[in-house]
Amino acid sequence: MSPVSSSLPSPTAPGFRVRRRARPSSALLFPICPERSPNQREEELAPLFGPGSSALDTGADCPPAPPTSGGVPVRSASDFQKAAASAVPDAAKGSAAPLVGIARLASISPVAPTRRTSPERPEYYFLPVRSILNRCESNRVPFDWTINPYRGCEFACKYCYARYTHEYMEMDGLAFEKRIYVKKDAAVQLTRDMATKYSFAAGSAGAPEHICIGTATDPYQPAEREYGVTRACLEELARHGGLSVSITTKSNLIVRDIDVLEKIAARSRLFVDMTVTTLRPRLARLLEPRAPRPDLRLMAIRKLREAGIRVGAMASPLLPGITDREGELEAVAAAAKEAGAQWFVSGVLFLMPSSANQFLPFLRAKFPRLVRQYEEWYLRNAYAPEPYRQAIANRVARIKSQLGLSLRPWQEMQKPVRESSQLSLALAG
Repeated sequence: MSPVSSSLPSPTAPGFRVRRRARPSSALLFPICPERSPNQREEELAPLFGPGSSALDTGADCPPAPPTSGGVPVRSASDFQKAAASAVPDAAKGSAAPLVGIARLASISPVAPTRRTSPERPEYYFLPVRSILNRCESNRVPFDWTINPYRGCEFACKYCYARYTHEYMEMDGLAFEKRIYVKKDAAVQLTRDMATKYSFAAGSAGAPEHICIGTATDPYQPAEREYGVTRACLEELARHGGLSVSITTKSNLIVRDIDVLEKIAARSRLFVDMTVTTLRPRLARLLEPRAPRPDLRLMAIRKLREAGIRVGAMASPLLPGITDREGELEAVAAAAKEAGAQWFVSGVLFLMPSSANQFLPFLRAKFPRLVRQYEEWYLRNAYAPEPYRQAIANRVARIKSQLGLSLRPWQEMQKPVRESSQLSLALAG
């Protein structure tokens, strides 16, 4: 059962059981935690899709800086009530201020042709960009550069933190899944960026700078089948040796590119993180409406490992009261291990205002008994309370220990890359 059904902070402790004959009070659905809890784990590396707050000064492609831990609200009560209301598309259109920067570019981006005929398909546009390799200044993540081949994501995950990136274009969070921007001439831009920006020996030990692909969009969303921007970028990276690269996705489409991934792994350090939030197909369809089924993602893990690609599983975000039932996180990790995953990570949901605009109406419609506690937890902070997050961290540590799963191989990122040995090491891992 879910730890949110318990009055204790342990995510595996027995607690309230939902019965037909009685409707529980939402105040009892979560463990009791203080409203103000200092972040005692600031030194911990955040998950690739994890860190964030309402501060948007780190650039649209880089996860935002975390909220302050001193109890300062990241949103007011009125803001939170507005977030609980249904999102209104294109709410920012009434602004009289002239569009500038990325918002102006988006407004004049030409429509991208598509073969898709479904009336539910998103709108596609070609977005002119000056660079595809973007510096990440956040000290909460262990990478230096990001590549996001698209802006927006059709997977429409209800919890997605990256919805805020469309706010830079004067659009609301719902447009994130309705208007997908294809970065034009990305491979050409990447050729220039690799020659002028990237450092192959930035660390004290000669370690290369790390590039993470897919921090604010899924690089293997449906648009990739038509426009191939992700593959074009990978082909450019395959021309170089001595790189450090990771890819984050929840799509089995990545297996299409095994041939180019093998080329990269032979000359550079390459990791893949496959997101699997739940094994329950119906729940996955609710949370991630247009993403591949969990079994297809596990199959992708298997195929990547068979090809010698280093791959792990991410059960992130973990949703309190929804995906944290007793045994559920354990089942995801066990299935990932059986498929060949080499590491396992999970981080608790955090909720920025732009994401709350979409997530809270969904929660009210599908999980109404959880609304009150989510409001209590996330009103003053984008993160869940520290005791709950620490309990989940302890639970994940136990899971990894029992299954023999490791941490992400971030420590290797501090070492130089030996081109000739990468693929053999991956095959032996």
